[in-house]
Amino acid sequence: ASGSKDKTIKLWEVSTGEVVWTAKGHADAVWSVAFSPDGKYIASGSSDDTIKLWEVSTGELVWTFEGHTDKVSSVCFSPDGKYIASGSVDDTIKLWEVSTGKHLRTFEGHISTVTSVCFSPDGKYIASGSWDKTINLWEVSTGKLVWTFEGHTDAVWSVAFSPDGKYIASGSDNRPIKLWEVSTGEFVRPFEGHIGTVTSVCFSPDGRHIASGSWDGTIRLWDVKSGKEIAQFIGFSDRE
Repeated sequence: ASGSKDKTIKLWEVSTGEVVWTAKGHADAVWSVAFSPDGKYIASGSSDDTIKLWEVSTGELVWTFEGHTDKVSSVCFSPDGKYIASGSVDDTIKLWEVSTGKHLRTFEGHISTVTSVCFSPDGKYIASGSWDKTINLWEVSTGKLVWTFEGHTDAVWSVAFSPDGKYIASGSDNRPIKLWEVSTGEFVRPFEGHIGTVTSVCFSPDGRHIASGSWDGTIRLWDVKSGKEIAQFIGFSDRE
């Protein structure tokens, strides 16, 4: 699934590269899309300040989630598929109920754009990255701020939990990827090598590696335990 500045979401067939359907409904650019864990739905966040929920089998609109007061930059589903978290340029994270479309809770504490949100594997926590240079860890059930991870010297663009929920990786404008321990809030190690903003990070399913995408035109693969770079994938000609 892909979202675009052309205001649409497209579903693609991996084996053929063909478009299955194109969903139109957002009034502005689509910045983030996410599949539900069961693959039945796609959530999309847009510059029109809304999140929309789409049915994968038909491309039909199920719900529009309204409440943010500025661009929605990131969306993700909880591991059980019952909830959606959204991060916005309005500096907040919001929690939504998938079955009803209702807004459940707002997480306030960042002082600038929230660029990235993700649930912990057990669904108890949400991590958020922000242009205020921090990563926040929130308790889903209460909205309580558990930790603020400080150490980046510029905007944070992406956060991701390890599969076992013990660590959070973060990518930033100041280039080194950072690894944090969830239980203590402590910084563990940097991953150094990118020469441009790191806009995306994710863990491998076994938790042994981190992949990162950067405006330097490369994707890099890292060993989590050592912090060493394993491989570079080169081929992009621009940051878009």
